[in-house]
Amino acid sequence: MSKHKFRYNPANLTYEKIETGVRQIINNVLFYLSIAIVFGGAGALIAFYLVDSPREKILRKELNRTEFELRMFNDKLNELEEILADIEYRDDNIYRIIFETEPIASDIRQGGYGGTNRYSKYENYENKELLTDIAQRIDILTGRLYAQTTSLDEIYELAINKEQMLNSLPAIRPVRETDVRRIASHFGYRTDPFYKVRKMHEGIDFSMAVGEEIIATGDGVVTLASKNGGYGNCIFIDHGFGYVTRYAHLSAYNVKKGDKVKRGQIIGYVGNTGKSTSPHLHYEVRKNGKAVNPINYFYNDITPEEYETMLQLSEIPTQTMD
Repeated sequence: MSKHKFRYNPANLTYEKIETGVRQIINNVLFYLSIAIVFGGAGALIAFYLVDSPREKILRKELNRTEFELRMFNDKLNELEEILADIEYRDDNIYRIIFETEPIASDIRQGGYGGTNRYSKYENYENKELLTDIAQRIDILTGRLYAQTTSLDEIYELAINKEQMLNSLPAIRPVRETDVRRIASHFGYRTDPFYKVRKMHEGIDFSMAVGEEIIATGDGVVTLASKNGGYGNCIFIDHGFGYVTRYAHLSAYNVKKGDKVKRGQIIGYVGNTGKSTSPHLHYEVRKNGKAVNPINYFYNDITPEEYETMLQLSEIPTQTMD
C-alpha cells in the first residue's frame, strides 16, 4: 500500500499528490504523542489504584494478618471474661456464703477505666473500632482481676481463721434444756406485755426457772456484765466476725467484763430482772449490729425435726415475756 496521500481535483479531473509540510508533520507527532501520554497516564493510574506493587502486597498481607490476630485476641478476651465471671460468681455465692461475709459490690468489681480521651490514640488506625473495644475490655478486665485478687486474699485470711470462726459462731442454744417447746416467744413482731401493741421482738424467750444455767453459745469476749435498762441484769458477748450475743433478765453472773469465754461455758443464771413478766432468758444474736433470728444459728445441737418444729412455732402469734 502506498504511503502517499492523494486528493481529487474536479477542475482537471485528476488526483493530485498531497505534499506533507514540516508543520503538519510536527502537528501529527504532537497529536499522537498527546494521545500516547493520555492513555499512558490513564494506564498508570489504573495500575496504581487497582494493581498492588510487591511492597503493597506485602503490607496488605501483614495488615490482614494483624486484623486476624486482633480478632483472635478478641475471642480470647471473651473466654477470659467468662472464666473470670465464673470465679466472681463462686466468690460471691459460695466462698463468701461459707464464711458468712458480704459479697463485693458490683461497682467495686467493675471500677473505672479512664477518661473520654483515653482511647483517642486509635482514631487514625484502620481498625480503630476493634482496637478501642479491645483496649476498653482489657482495662475493665484488669480492674476486675485486681478486685478479685483482693477478694481471694480476704477469703484466704478467712480460711486460715476458719477454725476460730467456727468456734466463735453462736451455733448452739444458750440453755442446756433441749425441749424446743420451752421457747415462750420467738423472733419477730409480737405483742408487748407492757404496752399491748405489736412490736418487734429481737430475740427468743426461753421460759425457765430462776437459777437455771445459761451458757455461752460461742467463743468470745464479755463486753458487758451488768444492769442495762429493760434487759435487767445482762451479759453481752462479742464473738468477732461481726457477731454479738445478748443474754437478758439474769439473776446472777458467772463472768465479768473482759473475760474470754468458750462455747458451752456457764456465764450466768436465769432470773426475772428488768422489763420481765416472769422468769425467763431473753436471748439475741446480732450480725453486724443487726438483730437476726437466733434459731437460724442452732444448727450444732438440734435435729432437723426440732428445727422444723421451731419454725412452725415461730409463726404462731404470742406475747413476749419482756
